[in-house]
Amino acid sequence: MSLAARLVVVLVAWAALTAQREPVLVPEVSQSLIEVRQGFTGARLLLYGAVIDPEGAGGSGDYDIVVVLKGPTEPVRIREKARIAGIWMNAQDSDFRSAPSFFAVASSRPIGDIVDERTAAIYELGTEFIQLSPSGTIDPEEQARFARGLVELRRKQGLYQENPGGVRISEKVLYQARIDLPSNVTTGRYTAETFAIARGRVVASATARIEVVKAGLEGQVVTASQRFAFFYGLGAIALSLGMGWLAGRLFARG
Repeated sequence: MSLAARLVVVLVAWAALTAQREPVLVPEVSQSLIEVRQGFTGARLLLYGAVIDPEGAGGSGDYDIVVVLKGPTEPVRIREKARIAGIWMNAQDSDFRSAPSFFAVASSRPIGDIVDERTAAIYELGTEFIQLSPSGTIDPEEQARFARGLVELRRKQGLYQENPGGVRISEKVLYQARIDLPSNVTTGRYTAETFAIARGRVVASATARIEVVKAGLEGQVVTASQRFAFFYGLGAIALSLGMGWLAGRLFARG
């Protein structure tokens, strides 16, 4: 569906929901399916929609909009290196059970100007408020240090992003935000959570979903490995043995 057609859908939904008393968010995304093929260099997502407030609960329609895009969660181990006897070695580590593989926040203003820290923590409105679910027992200060290290590492990789001022609001109703997915994104289901905030309070929220999948030859290999795991494993072993035998023959001739 084209962007214009999607916008029409949003406006139709707006008209249909004007009988609602509470504010309502109608979110849309420019791509609900992103295919990762060989040579994939990333993608730019447009997240847009409308906030409908027939009763003026937001204060004459004066809203801030925050969009949070999260990738699939995954367990992560963070290791810290230290110089021991003149050699850099792994000294300490910390495990996190469910760190998002991708996390991006776009907002109409800086988060600190929109909500207090408690509200930001509840809705994860920023990289410093990501709920990482650490495992094991570790000193809270050490845990916070490892969490900051994980966030900084993924920020350098382009996987954790913050863009204050990245949401544009038109006529106090329509909004749009752009978020870049880098080439090293994890495949899986992504969720785009949109929050309408008025006077420091979240008055409406909605979620859209995006699928990032492997396509082409890589996608076929992944699908085969999942559907026919046993035969895929046998094929991988046979290929390894064959390559080893061929290499041995070549070196023997040399």
